[in-house]
Amino acid sequence: MTKYEADKPIYLQIMDRISKEIIRGELKPGEKLPSVREMAIQAGVNPNTIQRTYSEMERMEIVETRRGQGTFVAESLGMVAQLKVAMEAKVVESFVQSMKEIGATELEIVKSVESFLAKGERKHD
Repeated sequence: MTKYEADKPIYLQIMDRISKEIIRGELKPGEKLPSVREMAIQAGVNPNTIQRTYSEMERMEIVETRRGQGTFVAESLGMVAQLKVAMEAKVVESFVQSMKEIGATELEIVKSVESFLAKGERKHD
């Protein structure tokens, strides 16, 4: 069973997980998602939570529901790229906000990222 953060609605956490799977190519445009009931069992949540997740993702045009067939990853052009840009912006905003909360300046934030990436590149060599 998946662990969920207490400070963020579960349906949003499931949306983020599905969105990341789409961005990484684990879920492809046109691919069928599990039924609401199946996904609820997999995620360990109430089916209403999954229904809300799918409805919100449909409103955002990330997925589409086909009557009698189920819910599918949307096949709209550029959806994956737009989703990736939006998620990147959200991650960066959260990171920068956290750094500012501990008193880091913009220059310190940039230096921290550069230092972190440099260490990561040395680990991969």
